[in-house]
Amino acid sequence: MNQLTTVALCLFTLCTFAQSKPLEPKLKNIAWIAGTWHGEAFGGQTEEIWSEPSGGSMMASFKLINDGKVTFYEIEIIREIENTLILQLKHFGPDLKGWETKDETVDFKLIEITENKVAFEGMSFEKVSDGEMNVFVVIEENGTSETVKFNYKKAPKPSKILKQLIKVKHAEISPKIDGIANEAI
Repeated sequence: MNQLTTVALCLFTLCTFAQSKPLEPKLKNIAWIAGTWHGEAFGGQTEEIWSEPSGGSMMASFKLINDGKVTFYEIEIIREIENTLILQLKHFGPDLKGWETKDETVDFKLIEITENKVAFEGMSFEKVSDGEMNVFVVIEENGTSETVKFNYKKAPKPSKILKQLIKVKHAEISPKIDGIANEAI
């Protein structure tokens, strides 16, 4: 074998091993998405909060803030269904009026899960590190499509020491609960 063939074979082998193996479509394989994530997109600040897997699903809330005001919200879920995963979401304006009809959701079918990536049709999550991920969303409008990248940094969890320092202030008097509203709201 000549040197060029040997180098090409070595590069092919390295590239093959560098690619992650597909994982089975289980929430435990994408649990790294869970947490509070902050980033920037659409000219504003974004926040996305994902729960840990439980009850066969993960849920999230998303909001976009432009000029100090909420532009829109999303409620998202990823759930295990029929031996696969599906991501579903609904959009809401700043007044919580839905963009989709009552029974309509925007659905993204699973394509593949690897150790550091979960790809759905039109949206994918890529783990950069334990504290950073990229989300890629394909937005279709007026017959054209654009892929928008959301780079997120994970908010740190409060340490045990910090939790111990936080104290709840107790009321000095006990309120009288009689079912009658005595004060104007």
